[in-house]
Formats: sequence, structure tokens, C-alpha cells
Amino acid sequence: MKRMIVIASGKGGVGKTTTAINLGAAMKYFDKDVLIIDANMSTPNVGIHLNSPEVPINLNHVLQGKAHPYEAVYAHESGIKIIPSSLSIKELKRLKMERLKDFKKDFKNLADYIILDCSAGLGKEALSVIEIADEIIIVSNPEMPSITDSLKTIKIAEMMKKPVIGIIMTRVKKNDYELPPETVKDMLEIPVLGMIPEDDLIQDSLRKKNPVVYVHPKSKSARAYKEIAARLLNEKYDSDIDKPNLWEKVKKVFGK
Repeated sequence: MKRMIVIASGKGGVGKTTTAINLGAAMKYFDKDVLIIDANMSTPNVGIHLNSPEVPINLNHVLQGKAHPYEAVYAHESGIKIIPSSLSIKELKRLKMERLKDFKKDFKNLADYIILDCSAGLGKEALSVIEIADEIIIVSNPEMPSITDSLKTIKIAEMMKKPVIGIIMTRVKKNDYELPPETVKDMLEIPVLGMIPEDDLIQDSLRKKNPVVYVHPKSKSARAYKEIAARLLNEKYDSDIDKPNLWEKVKKVFGK
């Protein structure tokens, strides 16, 4: 069954786009057909993350009726497909985000798993994206302000009758100042799908314009994303077996 998953957050800067991209790459690791749509029209970053900041046809053209969705699809070297959005501020004035729901069937014809990177917060733009979701995943940092904003997003999704299947915690350092997953689960009353550890290799993947799951597949963050994807897809995955061996660790130390 095809699934349209919206990646949402109550606030910006929590790693939502990084999660959308790497969750998609992790699903591709399990040989799934994945499309990532940059539905964050005001501050689009999927194209920047994946070396496609400006393309001839993008989601803006689709929403304006100037192109069919399949014309805006681009294949990334990691194997995932993407539909970027325009970086142009002028384009925003001409957009009607409420039209996004008109293309839900078309998007589902393009892949089996469609991941939409939603704008942060609860503005009109974000609500238009949530409206077309089959299911929603919340992204948050393990801190009270971020969790509080996540709760607002969950309540709005419930009002819109959209199922929130869980939350992904990012930039986890496992120190005494963070909220533990048990507390987050109790506060939000949704499952904690996974914990993404703080990892410098995510910054390296951004520099290389690739998912960390693709360029550093055995890193701690990549394995965490693969664990989440396996859970969502009901696939078997052993993170411990996927750890780098001693020789791979030595090569990393010496930069080879």
C-alpha cells in the first residue's frame, strides 16, 4: 500500500529536513521506491541538501498548473527521487498551497513511499501539507520548548483527523539536561520512533550534499535512521551487525 508521510515540527531548526531526507534514504536502503517532496515552500532546503537548488521544473510550477508532477521529479545519486521547490521569493506570491491536495493521487503514482518535508510551525502553508497526509511523523529535539511545540502540532493534526504515528528525536546527546524518551512518550502520548544521536558526520553529509545514510552508511546517525525505517516498513535490521569493523574505524581515523 502506498504511503504519504508528512514530516512536521512545531518549530524550526530541529533537523526536520535532514530527517525527511535520511528517512527516505533509509527506506531506499531497504529497496523501497521513495519520493521526497519539498513542501516547505517558504524556506525550501531539500534541493540545497541534495545538490539541486535550482532546477528547470519544480513544485512551484506544478502548483501553478505549468507542469505535471512527473516533470518535476529528479533522480538523486542515492537512489531516492525528489521534487524540489523554488528558492525564489517572488514565486511565493503566486502560490496557492491549498492546491497541493489536488495532486495527491498524482504524487502517489510516482512512488510507493512519498515523504513530504513540511514547513515548521502551524501556519497556513504547514496546514495545507498536513491536510494531504496519510500519516504524520513529528521531529523534535529532546528539550521542553521543542516538545511543547510538538504537542501543539499533534493537537492540530488530531483536529484534522490525521494520524500522528510517532516522534523522532534528533541531536540526542544523552546528557542529564535532555528529556528522556519515556518522558516524551508520556507527555505527547505517541510512540518515540527513534533517537538520532548528535553526529558530526551529518554536517559532513550536508557538505557533500548527500544523505548521511548514503555517504556514511555505518555511522551512528545513519544506523539510527535505518532502525526507524525498518520499524516503519516492518523490515529486519540489526544495528549492531551494521557497525563499522576495526579496519573501517582505522581508515576513518586516518582519513582514508
